[in-house]
Formats: sequence, structure tokens, C-alpha cells
Amino acid sequence: MIPPSAEKKPTKGEVIGVGEGACNADGKSVPLTVKVGDTVFYRQWAGTEIEHNGEKFIVMKESDVLAVVKIC
Repeated sequence: MIPPSAEKKPTKGEVIGVGEGACNADGKSVPLTVKVGDTVFYRQWAGTEIEHNGEKFIVMKESDVLAVVKIC
């Protein structure tokens, strides 16, 4: 028996919001490469799951994103 906490989490999702980016070692802002509406694959245990208005979201660093799905 596998406890619910050990079940596999989804690893694909849609970006619904982004921050301003991060600062590099020189203190300059590095903009994010993902944008709202992108579909992404991410690490299985990435980020922190939160619930807002009955919906579950994952807040994560861009470095946890493995790939952005591009449809040509």
C-alpha cells in the first residue's frame, strides 16, 4: 500500500502567473523565459503546493522547469 503522500504528482502544467525574475551575482535582473500560457514539464517534487479558492497550484522556481512545450 502506498500512502497518498507518496503518490506520483503531475509533472505537466500551464503557467498562470510569473514573477519579475531573479538577480544574478552582479545584482542585475534576469528576466524569466517562461510566460503566462506556456505548457511546461517540471520536476516531480518541484515547488510548494498551495490551495486558493478551492483550486490547487504549485509555486516553483523556473529552474524546476524541465521543458516548455512548443507546438509548431
